[in-house]
Amino acid sequence: QVQLVESGGGLVQAGGSLRLSCAASGRTFSTYALGWFRQAPGKEREFVAAISRSGGSTSYADSVKGRFSISRDNAKNTVYLQVNSLKPGDTAVYYCATKLNAYLNAPYSDKNEYDYWGQGTQVTVSS
Repeated sequence: QVQLVESGGGLVQAGGSLRLSCAASGRTFSTYALGWFRQAPGKEREFVAAISRSGGSTSYADSVKGRFSISRDNAKNTVYLQVNSLKPGDTAVYYCATKLNAYLNAPYSDKNEYDYWGQGTQVTVSS
């Protein structure tokens, strides 16, 4: 069992920045692939960013490329999502997720690949 706790969300004006964090339980954090997803009201949960077990490979949704950055700190069992140049369309609940038994250098963009999910953190961007 893996528990994930997101933090760092909030209300920000368009053009602003936030850093989302997701702390994971367990002693095998370095073996997880990790991802961030988001869900806006009335919409399906969508992929945002992913990072491989090694940390050397990342993947981003086209809508956030160049604005968002995913990173991991295995010593702190934490994955981060730096979100810059925020737009009202980025408003959503942001979730982190872990995939067990992942390949070393593969980031995973399919939400169905993930095994555990956090409870989410709300990001609201005002215009």
